[in-house]
Amino acid sequence: MDALSDVLRAVRLNGAVFFDIRAADPWVARTPAGMDIVGAMFPGAEHLISYHVLISGGCWAGPPDSAPIRLQPGDVIVFPHGDTHVLSSAPGMHTPADLSRYRKPAEGQRLPFSISMGEQGGTETAHFVCGFLGCDVRPFNPLLAALPRVVRVRDSTGTLAAYVQAALSESRLPRIGSECVLSRLSELMFVELIRQYLEGLPPDRADWLAGLRDAHVGRALNALHRTPERAWDLPSLARHVGLSRTVLAERFSQFVGRPPMQYLANWRMQLATGHLLAGSESVAQIANRVGYDSEAAFSRTFKKLVGSSPGQWRRERSAAR
Repeated sequence: MDALSDVLRAVRLNGAVFFDIRAADPWVARTPAGMDIVGAMFPGAEHLISYHVLISGGCWAGPPDSAPIRLQPGDVIVFPHGDTHVLSSAPGMHTPADLSRYRKPAEGQRLPFSISMGEQGGTETAHFVCGFLGCDVRPFNPLLAALPRVVRVRDSTGTLAAYVQAALSESRLPRIGSECVLSRLSELMFVELIRQYLEGLPPDRADWLAGLRDAHVGRALNALHRTPERAWDLPSLARHVGLSRTVLAERFSQFVGRPPMQYLANWRMQLATGHLLAGSESVAQIANRVGYDSEAAFSRTFKKLVGSSPGQWRRERSAAR
């Protein structure tokens, strides 16, 4: 199991292609802050990621407090941290956000919602789709921490375009299971754009994503994710990746931002939250599943890193969901 796939699974990524938008100049749209709409779109999710794929034409996009980015066909722009942002036919345009658009479809409605914007009857100047994903950000989501406010990816392989066309085709022909297909397509698009973003990182980049492609740090991350329940310590991890303890500790911290064993403790707590929500296993059983021999030691670490005891966290999150 590779670390990126493991993280995407553990943070409970849940997506949908929400809007199919055709616009004629002049036009402007504003996406609200993720915290304001995530509950309506993905009940039970903590965090919202927005992305937009430009199919044809051109537009400008970006947060209102920074310079907008010019997008061309094949470009994808992502807002990983839930920032409010504006898409428009020209830079400097503004409009209030319409929160009522961001909701689960009503009975009989289908995603993506088709929207026309701009001058009525005008010539189409932009065609784009908007996808959204809900996920966990706590107790530990190393992917989000490694991503900037805005990510722009050029679809160099054509894979993203193929996913978009599949989503649009699925929405035009109602079939059993379409909602599930559209959700998975949105998630696949996000995974692909993260892969393309990772492949385009400069060689001197040092963060969790860049660590995945480093020969030694990547191997260490994959080992911790493959068997998080193992009684890892720094010497055993160093032997596994073929480095001295000192070099591994320094290199791992350089990329990941924390020592290996601290990373493992945080990751175990993220896995534990999934087990707490998934079923009726006792806290002691979950402690054992994530590598703790002692329920007391697990509960102390959980409360220190998460802020509440495992039992209390389970009750609160189950009620929220």
